[in-house]
Amino acid sequence: MFRYAELRDTLVSVIRTAVAGKDVAVACSGGLDSGLVAALAQRYARSVHLYTCGTPDACDVRTAQDLAARLQLPHTRAALTPENTAARLKELIAATGNGDPFTLSYELQLFCVCREAAEEIVLTGQGADEYFMGCAKYVGCSDEEYGILTKASVDRLLQVSVPCEKQIAVHFGKTLVYPYLDPAVTAAVGRLDPADLRPVDLDSRKRVLRETATDLGFPFLAERRKKSSQYGSGTTDLVRGLAKAAGMQYNEYVASLCAQVGVGIPDREWGALVIARIDPVVKEQAEKILRERGTTPAAAVEGYYRSVIASRRDHGQ
Repeated sequence: MFRYAELRDTLVSVIRTAVAGKDVAVACSGGLDSGLVAALAQRYARSVHLYTCGTPDACDVRTAQDLAARLQLPHTRAALTPENTAARLKELIAATGNGDPFTLSYELQLFCVCREAAEEIVLTGQGADEYFMGCAKYVGCSDEEYGILTKASVDRLLQVSVPCEKQIAVHFGKTLVYPYLDPAVTAAVGRLDPADLRPVDLDSRKRVLRETATDLGFPFLAERRKKSSQYGSGTTDLVRGLAKAAGMQYNEYVASLCAQVGVGIPDREWGALVIARIDPVVKEQAEKILRERGTTPAAAVEGYYRSVIASRRDHGQ
């Protein structure tokens, strides 16, 4: 008996219920997560069409085209070019009200897929990395760090990514289906031995999902490796190129697009926005201390900036 039979059967049931007799689209990078969703949807849907956002030579596009050929499914590339990327980004920012450069870097792909798809229902592999431990950062960390990282990843997924994606869906009149985020699936994952989910090396990431794909008859999916969507699609390089041509850094360029559509993310009624990527373990530990002290990250950053200014004045510089 397959040791992950409950998870396998639950995932199949969730996808069958969502797509049975319907015409559906799959936001497909060609990797394990979206590939398994597409393969299972093909068993029960009336029709399945794969869509991939990216540049012509992007890794995701080539991988998805290969998958479409293997499954004998139609595939469409939602094209991004130097000529249309700024317009797509501005439309995404306006539709979601989100101006965070990191979030936009990986949500632009779904946005373009929803813009291109003819079908009302769009399936996505979102959530597999967070619930089946697909990120490289989970490997080699301490127990404390692992707990912090996994919680932070799920929190960002549910509090930032999914709300943004649902606004994208509303913008285009689509219905998004998240098989890996279905309560029945996450409950089944929660009943697994945590040691089965935690990767001991890079090759053991998402091992449970890989074994499930193999058991379901798709061993070729279990061997697939890919980059994260913002890099695999080529979109980040496109935006960086546009920023460089405008004489700006990546974040500055995104901020300029936000200004053009009247979107900002102020921390309060007044003030400038500081965007910085830091170690999530450091962030969680520091913010816990800040909460205990009754202060906020914004106040801490401003305090540090003020100390930098004061230090320069003290030294007469």
